[in-house]
Amino acid sequence: MSKIFVVSAPSGAGKTTVVRNVLEKFPEITFSISATTRSRRDFEVEGVDYFFMSENEFKKKIDANEFVEWETFYGYYYGTLKSFINSEIEKENSVLLEVDVKGAVKIKEVYANAIMIFILPPSIEELQKRLLKRNTETEDDLQKRIERAKMEIDFQDHFKYKVVNDDIERAREQVYNILKSELIKEK
Repeated sequence: MSKIFVVSAPSGAGKTTVVRNVLEKFPEITFSISATTRSRRDFEVEGVDYFFMSENEFKKKIDANEFVEWETFYGYYYGTLKSFINSEIEKENSVLLEVDVKGAVKIKEVYANAIMIFILPPSIEELQKRLLKRNTETEDDLQKRIERAKMEIDFQDHFKYKVVNDDIERAREQVYNILKSELIKEK
C-alpha cells in the first residue's frame, strides 16, 4: 500500500541532509519533485531537481487547481503538483515530500493519511549558528529566516512525529526508523 510521507522543518534544521541520506535506504519511496518559477541552476536537471516553469505557466496551474500546495519564497513560486503525487500512488509507490510547514498542513488536508514528520533544531540559537555557518544569506535575510523558523516551530503539533536534530546521525536513524515502521504497517 502506498504511503505519503511529509517532512518539514525550519531552514537550517537539517531536513534536506536527513531526507537525502534516508531515501538512499528506501528505493521503494519516490521523492516528490516540486515545481518552481526560479531559474535552473547549472547543476540542476529538469524533472529531477524541479519542474521549472514560467510564472505565467505556474499561475495557470494555480487557477486550474493543479497544485496540492504552493507558496512564494523570495519572489519565486514553489509547489507540489497533484498529478505527480497521484501518478506515484497509482503505481503503488510511496512518496516523500519535503515541504514547508504550511504546505505540509495543506497536503494533510488533501491526503488525510499522510504521515507527518517534523525536524526541529535543538534551539533557535543553534539554528542561527547553523545559518550563519552556511554564509549564504545577508544579515536581513538571516533575520527573516529566524523569524520564519519561530513561526514554523509553532506548527509542530500538526505533525505525528517530531525529531530533534541535535546529532545528525541520530536524526537520520530516527527518521529511518519512522519510515521503516510506517512501511511495515498494513503489510
